[in-house]
Amino acid sequence: MTPDDEFLRHINENFGEFGEAPPEELEARRAREQNNLNEKEVRVVGVYEHPRGAFVLLRDTRGRAVPIWIGQAEALSISIAIEGTPPPRPLTHDLLKSVLERLNGAVEGVLVDDLYNNTYYAKLSVRVDSKVIDIDCRPSDAIALALRAKVPIYVADRVLEEAQVDWQEE
Repeated sequence: MTPDDEFLRHINENFGEFGEAPPEELEARRAREQNNLNEKEVRVVGVYEHPRGAFVLLRDTRGRAVPIWIGQAEALSISIAIEGTPPPRPLTHDLLKSVLERLNGAVEGVLVDDLYNNTYYAKLSVRVDSKVIDIDCRPSDAIALALRAKVPIYVADRVLEEAQVDWQEE
């Protein structure tokens, strides 16, 4: 079995069912863990296709790789940001970055802070004047914006531990 086959087997076995936490349970989990996230900076390895759809692969400095399933539009947006070639017309993430800048705001960073029922949760940190606001969002949107703004992407250590997979870069 090749490393890619092993990786896909792991994804299919461990990330088969998706669901969302009830809002009150999600808030309770975040409140308990807010002071104990132990955030690790990650880099985007790339966007990959799978028979079930696309995923973005993140890796920390210890080599832990985390796949996050994303939609096709977000996969395209992240891929364009990785390549660094601007599209002829702004995509949604380009537009949001421009709107933030015109309102004297800036993306400061991204934190993937939870994983519940195989659904990842993230916060987008935006600075407006001297105030930082954390905005709940999908990790794919946060990553697409972070790449455009050239700001760090972090993942909570607990999420890295829970979601890491074996992935060998070619």
